[in-house]
Amino acid sequence: MKYLLDTHAVLWCFNFQGNRLSEKARELIIDPENEIYVSSASLWEVAIKVSLGKLDLSFDKLLVELKKSGFQIIQIESSYLRKLLDLPQIHKDPFDRLIITTAQTEKMTVVTADENVHKYDVKWVW
Repeated sequence: MKYLLDTHAVLWCFNFQGNRLSEKARELIIDPENEIYVSSASLWEVAIKVSLGKLDLSFDKLLVELKKSGFQIIQIESSYLRKLLDLPQIHKDPFDRLIITTAQTEKMTVVTADENVHKYDVKWVW
């Protein structure tokens, strides 16, 4: 199966903010049968938070961990942005909204603890 990690799931996966992944999320991430993706929107969000001092971590270390993990970084496509036009305004976070439309378009399941994501027509797991 194809899974798209929400930004907090990426950080928790590599213990940048403690390891707060659910047991289910941890199991599916380590299962070699699954394809794990990280949106470039998540990397953008992390870079912004680091630059503003809202997140204390080494961005370079995150990139190294992502490369070592074998997770695939998925780039933002115009089709994901187009889908934003019709996405209900339940969630105001632009990064989460882009993660949702990416998952919808690519038929992925979002790995997230964010209850607002659960309100959308998107598969999710936690």
